[in-house]
Amino acid sequence: MGYANLGTCLRDLEAKGWLVRLREPVDANLEAGIIQRRAYRAGGPAILFEQVKGCAFPMVGNLFGTRQRIRHIFRDTLANVERLMRLKADPWPLLKKPWQLASLPASLSHVFPKNVSDGPIMAGEAHLSTLPKLRSWPMDGGAYVTLPQVYTEDPDRPGYGGSNLGMYRVQLDGNEFEPGREVGLHYQIHRGIGPHHAAAIRRGERLPVNVFVGGPPAMTLAAVMPLPEGMPEILFAGLLGGRRVRMVKRPGMLPVLAEADFCLQGYIEPHRTAPEGPFGDHLGYYSLTHDFPVMTVERVLCRPDAVWPFTTVGRPPQEDTVFGEFIHELTGALIPTVFTGVREVHAVDAAGVHPLLLAVGSERYVPYAAARQPQELLTQAMALLGSTQTSLSKYVLIAAAEDSGLLSAHNIPEFLAHVLERIDLSRDLHFVTRTTMDTLDYSGISLNQGSKVIVAAAGEPRRELAARLPEGFAVPEPFGAARVFSAGIVVLQGPPHTAGRDRHDPRLQSLAKALGATEGLSGLPLVVVCDDADFTAADWDNFLWVTFTRSDPATDIYGGASSTHCKHWGCKGPLVIDARLKSYHAPELTPDPKAEARVDALAAPGGPLHGIID
Repeated sequence: MGYANLGTCLRDLEAKGWLVRLREPVDANLEAGIIQRRAYRAGGPAILFEQVKGCAFPMVGNLFGTRQRIRHIFRDTLANVERLMRLKADPWPLLKKPWQLASLPASLSHVFPKNVSDGPIMAGEAHLSTLPKLRSWPMDGGAYVTLPQVYTEDPDRPGYGGSNLGMYRVQLDGNEFEPGREVGLHYQIHRGIGPHHAAAIRRGERLPVNVFVGGPPAMTLAAVMPLPEGMPEILFAGLLGGRRVRMVKRPGMLPVLAEADFCLQGYIEPHRTAPEGPFGDHLGYYSLTHDFPVMTVERVLCRPDAVWPFTTVGRPPQEDTVFGEFIHELTGALIPTVFTGVREVHAVDAAGVHPLLLAVGSERYVPYAAARQPQELLTQAMALLGSTQTSLSKYVLIAAAEDSGLLSAHNIPEFLAHVLERIDLSRDLHFVTRTTMDTLDYSGISLNQGSKVIVAAAGEPRRELAARLPEGFAVPEPFGAARVFSAGIVVLQGPPHTAGRDRHDPRLQSLAKALGATEGLSGLPLVVVCDDADFTAADWDNFLWVTFTRSDPATDIYGGASSTHCKHWGCKGPLVIDARLKSYHAPELTPDPKAEARVDALAAPGGPLHGIID
C-alpha cells in the first residue's frame, strides 16, 4: 500500500539514502529555495531542513526531484494505474490476458474517500504568522505556499463527487492582506475551482476552502493531474495512493484531510479580491501584481509532527518538470481516446509548457487525393485548443503521422525539421486572435488575453532545409549577428523592443519585407529575432524558451511577402518571429547574489551540503 502520510514517506526515503537532513539553520527567505533548486539541478536527494530560522516547523524540499524517486514513491500502485490507463485507451490487449486484470478490483476499492470523525490533523493548531515564510525569488511579493492542495466543493452539489483539488499558489503575507487572517488565492483560468467560485457568487454565498499542505504524497500529485472536468482529483488520489483517502467530516465543516500536515480552513467572499504577487513563476519570469480572490483564514490546523513540504519554480527545467514527465507517463496512452486521430502530444517543458504544444495527428479525410494537405489535422488541432489543459496552448504545431512512421513529438529537432520541410507558409498558418491564454504568459495583449496559432504540416517535403546562410547574406541595420541555429532556422539579433503593446513593430515589418526580397532563403523558412543571438542559439533549451515565451503569434509573427486574402494571413517566406523581450513583458527571474553566496558556503568543502548540491 502507498504512504498514509508524509512522515512515513520521508522515513522510507531516508532509509534508502534519498533524503538528507540539514541541521544548519537556513532562512526560508531565498536560501531554502536556492538549495532546493540546486539539489534538483544536481539530481540530488530530498532535503529536510531541520532548523528554519524564525519558525518551529521543519521544511522538506526536492521531494519529487527525480524520476526514480517519484516512481519509487508510487511504486506500489503504479503498475495498476498504468493498466487502468491502458485499459481505457485500448482494452483488447489486456482483455486477451485477463490474469493481468486480477488486481484492479482491489485498486478500485481505494477510490472513494473514507469519512472519519478524527485524525492527526485535528490534534493541534498554529497561526499564519508561525508558518514557514518561503520566498523563492528576490521580487516575490511575500511568502508563499508552493505545494498547496486547495480543496473546494460545488455549492450546487456538495460532496466528494462535486469536489475539486487543485494546486493554486497561496500568498501568506504582504500587499494588502490583513496579517494573520487573510491570504491571496491565485487561481488561473481554466481551473476547477472556477466553476465552484462562480456558483458561490451566483448564490451570494461564501465559498468554503481548505488548503492542505503535506499529507499523503498521492494528494499532492492528484492536485496537479489534468483530469477531465467533473472527475474529482480526490478519487484519483485514492487510486494512486493505494488506500482510501481519510477525510475528517463533521457537521458544518468542509472535510479535512486527516493525514495532512497542515490545513488552512477558511472561505472566499463572493466578490472580494486584492492585489496578489509578484511571484517568480515557472515560465522563468515574474507573475506581476494583479487582483485575485482573498481567502479569509479562520483556523490553521497542524499535526504534532508536521513537516512543511515546498518546491520552487522558475525557468524550466525545475522540480515541476518531473511532475509533468510522470503525468505524461500515466496519461499518454489516453490521448487518442480524448482527441480522435491524435497519436501523441508534447507540451514542451523547455518552452514553459503552455506556450508550445507539438502534436502528431492523422490525415485521413481524403486518402485518395494525389497530394496530402492539412485537413483532418486542423480538426484535431482545434480540438486540442477546445478542451482540457491543452486549450491553454499558444503555438500548436501538428504534423501527420502518415508522412513518417517514425515521427515523434518528443524528438523536437526532428519534429520541427519535419514541419519546416512541409509547411506551405501561404496556407498552413491559422490564427486565433483576441482569445484567452495562460494567465502566466505576458506576451499577449493583456492579462489572460492574447492569440494562438495552429501550424499544420502534411504531405511530401516542399523544400530542402539549408544548414548555412546564402553567400553574401545581409540584413538591414539595426539587425545583425545572423546565424543558422538548426537546419532551416535562422537566429538574428535585433535592437531593444520599444513598440507599444498590441502593436506591430515597423522595424520588424521592414525586416520581413527585406527578407522576402532576398534570394536564396527558400531553405531557411524560419527566422527568429531575439535580444541576444549567442544566448538564443547556444542550445535547444535556450532557443525554445526565448522563441515561445517572448512572442504572441498575432502581434509578433511577420512574413516575407505577406498578404491577407479573405481574412486568411499567409506569406511566401520566410516566417519571422519577434522573440525579443518586450517593453511590457514581466521581468526575467534573476538570483540574489548575497543569498547565493550564503548557500555557496554550505556547499563548499567541509560544508553540510558539500557533494549534495552544486
